[in-house]
Amino acid sequence: MSSGPVSRIVIAGGGSAGWMAAAALGRFLDSRYQVTLVESEAIGTVGVGEATIPQIHLFNRSLGIDERQFVAATEATYKLGIEFDGWTRRSHRYMHAFGPVGRGLGLVPFHHLWRKARASGLGEDYGAYSLNETAARAGRLGRAAGGGRAGALPDLVYAFHFDALLYAAFLRRFAEANGVTRVEGTIERVERDRETGDIAALLFDGERRIEGDLFIDCTGFRGMLIGEALGSKYLDWSSSLPCNRALAVPCARSEAFRPYTQSLARPAGWQWRIPLQHRTGNGHVYCDAYTSDDEAAAVLLANLDGEPLDQPRPLRFTTGRRAEFWSGNCVALGLAAGFMEPLESTSLHLVQSGIARLLTYFPRSWVEPTDRAEFNRLTALEWERIRDFIVLHYKANGRVGEPFWDACRNMAVPDSLTEKLEPWRASGRLHREHEELFTEEGWAQVLIGQDVLPADWHPLADQVEGEELAGYLKSLRDAYLRRAAAMPTHAEAVRQVVAS
Repeated sequence: MSSGPVSRIVIAGGGSAGWMAAAALGRFLDSRYQVTLVESEAIGTVGVGEATIPQIHLFNRSLGIDERQFVAATEATYKLGIEFDGWTRRSHRYMHAFGPVGRGLGLVPFHHLWRKARASGLGEDYGAYSLNETAARAGRLGRAAGGGRAGALPDLVYAFHFDALLYAAFLRRFAEANGVTRVEGTIERVERDRETGDIAALLFDGERRIEGDLFIDCTGFRGMLIGEALGSKYLDWSSSLPCNRALAVPCARSEAFRPYTQSLARPAGWQWRIPLQHRTGNGHVYCDAYTSDDEAAAVLLANLDGEPLDQPRPLRFTTGRRAEFWSGNCVALGLAAGFMEPLESTSLHLVQSGIARLLTYFPRSWVEPTDRAEFNRLTALEWERIRDFIVLHYKANGRVGEPFWDACRNMAVPDSLTEKLEPWRASGRLHREHEELFTEEGWAQVLIGQDVLPADWHPLADQVEGEELAGYLKSLRDAYLRRAAAMPTHAEAVRQVVAS
């Protein structure tokens, strides 16, 4: 790395990660900086990140992207949450919905009131008190309710499903309009500075060479810069997240145009369904120790809700992360940084948060070791807390008698997850740590949805008794049902956006 100012940023690889980085850097860095992205059309991208979480709004809005143009360009639909079907036990389903559940009273979170009520035989399932879940179950979406600015969903917290390849193309156009240069070529070698060990240049297509001051590795699982060149080790999490294979296939759009993602438990893993405007995205995540690739493909194809549009595309992975996300003058994003299976739709969020953190610690002339260390610490914390949340789904399953699920239920889990679960099991208490993605409400939905109920509730919940508590729950439920019934259907809401 040169001793002068950091002005030449080179992004190795495209796809969603590369073009998200290019779009953000092109938008926020001024003319003093030169941003170059190197990619090859001959190298395919994984593109499994079609479902998102609400934080995607922060990224799109920071770039000034018009939501209507985005929805039209990426074949996007709306997402109110994720339904988990068969995880707790067969024929059971629950939803991790976005937004609040119920309404606490004073200092008492709602889930304590709900737990007290259920212990007395009162109330309905926990999800009945979520407006997002109520609307999702009815296939409704509140774009037209309550006014508000164009593109808003009043009273609902939402994310998107979209075609990841179309999103990358959309961001490419945006980035190039903001001065980012794209170079076509296959990277063949990484040249390092003999004195510092930092990356000096990328060499490709014979004699071509691109120098840089700061490099961003978006080369996928290979991690050509961060791993192969700089030696950042890969930390394997397969002991608590044993799935290591996936198959992805699109099918014709279903009549059931759901405003939520589906995660359906299968004998050796789970299947996703993601509704888009033009098709449905499907995939089967599984562990090859419990099923063969052919059996996994047969399970996937037998459970599509439309005609397949292609052959299943295989993907092999090991869940885990880099020991260092930022090493020398290289920052890893996307699959080069690690792999988190898409159970909670966090793949693109981790790219987004990595970009935001890079901008926070962006160097002037050389990388301060303390800044790099803090970047790595905060990034590791975020990855590990998301890991714990995903591990919970497997650990708390109730599919007794199936080898894969029995093994997951009996496996050891990270200490940080145990520390989260112990106070919950005892008294329903949850604590959200700094930089932790998922809220207390998100944890409560999954815990309750998978029958991990606290033994007790907060003593202040005892101030609301019997008929008063039952009436309070009924008033919440009735209000959400009325509000959802007044909303247009998901299909109507998408048509309104595309036509506007």
